[in-house]
Amino acid sequence: MSTHLVVGAGPVGTRTALLLAEAGASVRVVTRSGGGPDHPAVERVAADASDAARMRSLATGAVAVYNCANPAYTRWDTDWPPIAAALLDAAASSGAVLATVSNLYGYGRVSGPIGPDTPLAPCDHKGEVRVRMWRDALAAHEAGRVRVVEVRSSDYADAGSNSHLARNAPAVLEGRTAWVLGAADQPHSWTTTHDTARLLVDLAGDDRAHGRAWLVPTAPPRTQREALADVAGAAGVATPRVRVLGPRALRAAGVVAPMLRQLSGTAYQFTAPFVVDDAATTSHVGWGPEDWDVTVARVVRAARTTTVQAGAR
Repeated sequence: MSTHLVVGAGPVGTRTALLLAEAGASVRVVTRSGGGPDHPAVERVAADASDAARMRSLATGAVAVYNCANPAYTRWDTDWPPIAAALLDAAASSGAVLATVSNLYGYGRVSGPIGPDTPLAPCDHKGEVRVRMWRDALAAHEAGRVRVVEVRSSDYADAGSNSHLARNAPAVLEGRTAWVLGAADQPHSWTTTHDTARLLVDLAGDDRAHGRAWLVPTAPPRTQREALADVAGAAGVATPRVRVLGPRALRAAGVVAPMLRQLSGTAYQFTAPFVVDDAATTSHVGWGPEDWDVTVARVVRAARTTTVQAGAR
């Protein structure tokens, strides 16, 4: 039975592991805590993903290594480089494909839809980190050391506290004001963790896809105001009042709140249209993004669970 090494058990890592397990694969999930999905085909291992020797050992015999790690947002500069290097080395030493989950930060400010030919032009340090990771992996691929593929998603609609949309959903259900970043009325692409995991698994096993980065199939763009109104409609509650934290306010707040300082560096993704053109991907894989109504319904279900749990404390 083929073994697949999944590093990280956040929403995408968990979904990736379950897709593989449900397809009959043997899956090894690596996290610092040893957590991960509960499934008979999933082995959960506690390990540090930046430990190159440990990753080489865990990748022995694997057909694919899935980089679904998610370092703390404020620690990308220090935490990502050793993790990326360790996983690249692990895949190379074992002969496995390295399939990496990434985002759109590397494109920086864009003047049109993001497609396969959009150049990488990061405008903040987080984007620079992601670009370096990809270029190192691609160089190793082109040198024949390892096979690599990368999938790039826009903002997740359905990733709980890691989603600008889902983070606001409990407030919408409770009739409170929703606070959004950058601007409320610019077209924005929203990706799902389900589509990201599905594409990652598909392309890891597709020799034709290797050596490239692919944009995850993504729903038609919705402004933040529209997306929150969709959540309200699905929940059967009033359309929320929306307030904006603009770049200047984020920078000012970032003086005392490191997380807000980090968010100020990517607020440009919401102050102008930030839209994905996924046509090349959907043509290649033969499937499109999850229906937006299905995604919104999942966001509402998760928000209701969060609201109930908060009320029980």
